[in-house]
Amino acid sequence: MKRLPSALLMLAVALASAPAHAVLAQADYVALAASVLRVEVPRQRGGFALGSAVAVAPDQVVTNCHVTREATAVNILRGGLRYPVASQASDVQRDLCLLEVPGLDAQPVRLGRAMSLAVGQPVTALGYTGGIGIQNSPGEVVQLHRHDGARVIQSSNFFNSGASGGGLFDDQGRLVGILSFRLRGGEAHYFSAPVEWVLQMMSENARGNFHRVMPLATGPLPYWQTSGAQQPRFLRAAALLRSERWSELEQLACEWAKMEPDDGEPRELLALAHARQPAGSGTTTECPSH
Repeated sequence: MKRLPSALLMLAVALASAPAHAVLAQADYVALAASVLRVEVPRQRGGFALGSAVAVAPDQVVTNCHVTREATAVNILRGGLRYPVASQASDVQRDLCLLEVPGLDAQPVRLGRAMSLAVGQPVTALGYTGGIGIQNSPGEVVQLHRHDGARVIQSSNFFNSGASGGGLFDDQGRLVGILSFRLRGGEAHYFSAPVEWVLQMMSENARGNFHRVMPLATGPLPYWQTSGAQQPRFLRAAALLRSERWSELEQLACEWAKMEPDDGEPRELLALAHARQPAGSGTTTECPSH
């Protein structure tokens, strides 16, 4: 009897406790597990960083740059073997690194589109939460945030340390996002980079615009790690929501609506901020004109 690779054995254990409302069949999970891989990164300051990666092209995987940020080398683990990364292309501000892994021979996943998603649509997260065994987490799309020409996906799929760089898949098993970060203090504050950014990277680097693996610590921060006015409005709004600072949220939503009048998200936030403030506070769901 042929033995299953260790990654698939670990996946079978995870599936045994998977919720009944999981959106993908077990066979789909097993097929995707072979394309969602573990990343091991020796760090410049010592120790290791652990993460996940998704095979998107022959001998190419994508992960988060915050996983490889301090790397002196990067290894992809598959079937109990380590495959050294030969080179990488990095987009640190979007927190995406495309890695070339000679001889990996992992099946690339099918690529969907974040733009095709809808709020409430079921999605599945696959990654090495905890850095050891692959886990799946069913959930749904909570919001699609406009940012940098695409839609950052907010979902209710739980993931934690080690799952960064893993995949978010739609109900057809297509990759729609790369698991990137979570905000503390909420059950549905899990965010994934849109696959459109990955496609753009693959297109821009098709002519070999890769460089050797090196620490990226001196470069810019990922968009979600910035602060103040540099931080995207949707993340500033999330912080105000968590702390129930309704008047400040109203002000931010008004400014946002004026800057991007065709975006419905600030209008929704404006209505919410108005509804949560005491009656007679003088607030309105319409922004004052100047």
